[in-house]
Amino acid sequence: MKKYHILKRLALVSASAFTLTFACKDQFLEVLPTGSLAQAQLTSKAGVEGTLIGAYSALAAKNFTQVAASNNWLWGSILGGENNKGTDAGDFSAINPMQRYETSPVQGEVNGTWQAKYEGIARANATINLANESKALSAAEKTRIIAEARFLRAHFYFELKRLFNSVPYVDETMDYGKGIEKVANTPDIWGKIDADFKFAYDNLPETQSSAGRANKWAAGAYLGKSLLYQGKFAEAKAIFTTVIASGKTTNGKKYGLVPRFQDVFNAANDNNEEAVFAIQSSMNTGNVNNSNAFDVLNYPYNTGTDGPGNCCGFFQPSFSLANAYRTKDGLPLLTEVNGGPAYNAPENAVKHDYKLASSDAFTEDNGPLDPRIDHTIGRRGIQYLDWIEHPGKNWIRDQTYAGPYSPKKYVYYKTQENTLTDGSGWTRGYATLNYNIIRFADVLLMAAEAEIKGGGSLATALGYINQVRSRAANPSSFVRNAKTGELEANYVIAPYASFASADDAMKALKMERMLELATEGHRFFDLVRWGDASKVLNAYLAYEGGILVTMFGGAKFTTGKEYLPIPQAQIDIQGTSILKQNPSY
Repeated sequence: MKKYHILKRLALVSASAFTLTFACKDQFLEVLPTGSLAQAQLTSKAGVEGTLIGAYSALAAKNFTQVAASNNWLWGSILGGENNKGTDAGDFSAINPMQRYETSPVQGEVNGTWQAKYEGIARANATINLANESKALSAAEKTRIIAEARFLRAHFYFELKRLFNSVPYVDETMDYGKGIEKVANTPDIWGKIDADFKFAYDNLPETQSSAGRANKWAAGAYLGKSLLYQGKFAEAKAIFTTVIASGKTTNGKKYGLVPRFQDVFNAANDNNEEAVFAIQSSMNTGNVNNSNAFDVLNYPYNTGTDGPGNCCGFFQPSFSLANAYRTKDGLPLLTEVNGGPAYNAPENAVKHDYKLASSDAFTEDNGPLDPRIDHTIGRRGIQYLDWIEHPGKNWIRDQTYAGPYSPKKYVYYKTQENTLTDGSGWTRGYATLNYNIIRFADVLLMAAEAEIKGGGSLATALGYINQVRSRAANPSSFVRNAKTGELEANYVIAPYASFASADDAMKALKMERMLELATEGHRFFDLVRWGDASKVLNAYLAYEGGILVTMFGGAKFTTGKEYLPIPQAQIDIQGTSILKQNPSY
């Protein structure tokens, strides 16, 4: 019975959308439960569209675990060495072993993430079935809705593939008693993911009625990303070239980079020309889950009225990430010293206030830095959005556990409180800032990689990378003190003049992805697909563990930990003859 109910939930959209009914010869006994919907309602135009909206809402994964949303703040950024868990050892302690690459198959966060992705798939599959059954939709409406649902299904399977590698593939033809309970996990699902993205690319319109919907160009960008992950560089290059030349947002804006880097991360500027596909957030809807609830833990700790959120101190950027923003002649440090990155060498490390009280004297770093550091990392003495200069330890729960830095990208502005935040929950820190699953800078950098790895033009790759760097070099985006108007640091950034070889170009590309996309949930997946995870992460652990001994002492990344374990709870449900555990667990 337990097995039946759990698997049945995978085949349903949600309890609010579908209700089990039982056959009975006495039709007068067939009374729908209160609040349920009849099949005629579900297959109406409003019913099908509502089910599709439910599939979109699964992107935020509000009801499973705080780490299951598509921003991947744990699975992409913390495991990628960009951020530490933050706060202290006792708060959300389940993450402690995971950030040391000691994840267990029995951990609830692993199972919750798995469930959240399959919930999204179930909703997408239900939408496809309802659209096919509906007599209320025109042919064009049916095609568009199915294309959106297949886009979303492809997204959730893409996430599962790079998280778990080997997963069961369930489409709209599967239900309990029709084979869903016997679907084994397999790594061979790329073809199905590509087919869904290709269908969406071929059938979605260029513009849509709502900014948050997927359009043709979002599908094209995602298809290119999927091909890139498979090493199909020439195919990825071709589609990225088209997307860059002709792509536009769902609301009709030609794709481009917003002029100032920080405006990517400003709720007042959501759905701009850089937003390829985003999780939409809103406020005052009667439920804070419709806001950016998946980032609510990730604000500076214990800030009172002088800072955002009043909670909770998670997601603190690492020492290594801060050091990566060191520049020389305007360029990042791409060489190695003693088996680790040169930016972590003592002479290059960014000055910080670790183990200093906020009342202790501190002089900020005056060496050359990439300006994106102070839009990504909250550092002592540097203006923190429009709040105050970051005060240091007063905004950190436990420096000795997680370091001296605060996250910054997905934090709301003081002037936006109660206008672009939802204060109706347990903290006033529910922002309405969208999260960009794919943004145009990411597309440019993926296109550059496809050019480099696919035997294309190094000059074209150089141009794409320098577009991203030139935006970062816009002086109007440099962080200034709110009171004096003076620059907060010595910002020095320059474009690359040329690449001597494909190897040199890839070194620059890899660094640029870290500097541009830091704390946005991409890093771990990049390291895995490049084959760099073991070398880079063990160098990171050696450096970070030398400072944060309590958190990282003795930690090691081992081959086989590139993917999460299959949740033991799911193996228990389906049996070991159906679901096979990933190696190394």
